[in-house]
Amino acid sequence: MTIRVLLADDQALLRATFRMLIDSVEDMTVVAEAADGQEAVDLTAEHRPDVVVMDIRMPHVDGVAATSAICARPELGDTHILILTTFENDANVAGALRAGASGFLGKGVSPEVLLSSIRTVADGDSLLSPTATRALITRFLATPDTDGFLALPDAVKALTDREREVTALAAHGKSNAEIADQLVLSPLTVRSHIQRAMTKLHARDRAQLVVVAYQSGLVKARPHQGG
Repeated sequence: MTIRVLLADDQALLRATFRMLIDSVEDMTVVAEAADGQEAVDLTAEHRPDVVVMDIRMPHVDGVAATSAICARPELGDTHILILTTFENDANVAGALRAGASGFLGKGVSPEVLLSSIRTVADGDSLLSPTATRALITRFLATPDTDGFLALPDAVKALTDREREVTALAAHGKSNAEIADQLVLSPLTVRSHIQRAMTKLHARDRAQLVVVAYQSGLVKARPHQGG
């Protein structure tokens, strides 16, 4: 299956570079380009891409607002947002994830990492760069925001012990493969646990499951993580 990608960035040169990279592989194609957030929303509604690669700082409507607008439309539920930005600070990470983004990368990543990340997000998983993971944890340590996807205690109690364990590891930034290795499970089993936890906690995707884990108190970050 070919992954259909929409590029949203106000820099035409960057869009052209990303287009050449994405169109150079057999399993992806760029279906549209947007120069600002509102255009990204409109073109997403028109083309229904599998993944939107979204910049944050754009004129008129920024990437966080555009992500929120796209994720709020039920008919666009199969579209996943991958934030690709120069600014991996805590406010941007938390805002993008609360808006519904499935992934968050810095623009300094290699071409191979970008392509792999698009595939990951298209497959329904999420990813955060190490910098973004640290920023997210720092954000919730400093200012635990209860807006958005706050899980009620009863919802957290509905998780099985294994679902809690897998959710906690995911919230600490571990991939399915890493969780599988640590718990001696298959990656498919880990993914099933993650998806059941998302359903029970009303998280749109795995990235928002991380938000829920911290907001609900299921996971408490250590003050001196990362570096």
